[in-house]
Amino acid sequence: MLERLEKAEERLVKLIGRKGADKGHGRRTRALLRLLRELSRVYGLIVLVRLFLYEKGLIRPHALGCQVISIGNLTVGGTGKTPVVEIFARELQKAGRRVAILSRGYKKTKAPYKTRVVDRMLLRERKRPPRVVSDGSKLLLDSAMSGDEPYMLASNLPDVAVLVDQDRVKSGRYAINKLGCDTLVLDDGFQYMALKHRLDIVLVDRTNPFGNEHVLPRGILREPIRNINRASFIFITKSNGSGSDPLRARLRELNPKAEIIECRHAARNLTHVFTSERHELDYLKGVKVVAMSGIAMPAGFEKELERRGADVVDTHRFADHHRYSQQEVINIINAAKREGADAIITTEKDAVRFPRLDRCDVPIYFLRVDIEILSGAEDFQECISRICFRQTSKAA
Repeated sequence: MLERLEKAEERLVKLIGRKGADKGHGRRTRALLRLLRELSRVYGLIVLVRLFLYEKGLIRPHALGCQVISIGNLTVGGTGKTPVVEIFARELQKAGRRVAILSRGYKKTKAPYKTRVVDRMLLRERKRPPRVVSDGSKLLLDSAMSGDEPYMLASNLPDVAVLVDQDRVKSGRYAINKLGCDTLVLDDGFQYMALKHRLDIVLVDRTNPFGNEHVLPRGILREPIRNINRASFIFITKSNGSGSDPLRARLRELNPKAEIIECRHAARNLTHVFTSERHELDYLKGVKVVAMSGIAMPAGFEKELERRGADVVDTHRFADHHRYSQQEVINIINAAKREGADAIITTEKDAVRFPRLDRCDVPIYFLRVDIEILSGAEDFQECISRICFRQTSKAA
């Protein structure tokens, strides 16, 4: 049943994910698209009403008395947000801040349904403390209980607290009162308006900025494109340093005040999923590999392996956030052996969802990536320092 749902989700994402992907389909698909269009109108109206209520002060956001930096996007999935959240949190922590990352923990293991219903009926949900993935000194939860991205962030940031809860006002208060935090990084927070943000950093994928430009569920937009005018800074991600002028011009029309910063996700090394053994990227040259991923945009990951000289003999794509079973990994290992592959390469986000294996006949590595600034001579550390520790209204 789960596998069928994932395949249906994959097909729908392909259908609505990009301009032109909805052309040339049969009657049933066209009927589905018409239904999705009507649902989009309802969804879009709800988004606009909600925004109006906040703008007019009819609903007031909570101010927690500390710096809150929101990092998010207009679309669902695929902008490469987690490495950006990681480097912001790391540099803030290095600068002496006591940082907490607040996440909703997408696809984390939920409490039993009955428990959730009773909690809501008795108003106990707000009193239940958030899940603390890391308290800033030690890792406390696994990826199933916390969600993939929060676990990955907590693993890579041993001095940063990571908390998971749908109610991020509650988790922010917990971080301040219980963990002594003075800076909150709101992961995927552009649409989370219940908590007052000092800065809104919005990521836009250069390779697919706004999908087919429809809001959910007809497209991949969470809110209309014009709402990017709320952003303090716009990061164009997955850039190659050229060909972004039309996108920059459009973003400048939509938001005259925000600084626009161009960056790319740069591969740094290969790390063994189970032993943490590392290889330089030159290891990939001429090596036969199998690519394995359960992410929103797998094509970019696979192209990066080819760009680094790997001979990709097979690919295995799963739905975003797919939680691998032991048998699935064993099957891919066996397929890799039949193909004569020297290694299986996956993403860091996938690696946190791997089950333990008694033996691994083909080594499995994940590609470690981080962020590199392309627009301007400054590095990311200087950029973060300028954004977070100085007031600026400079426009790019």
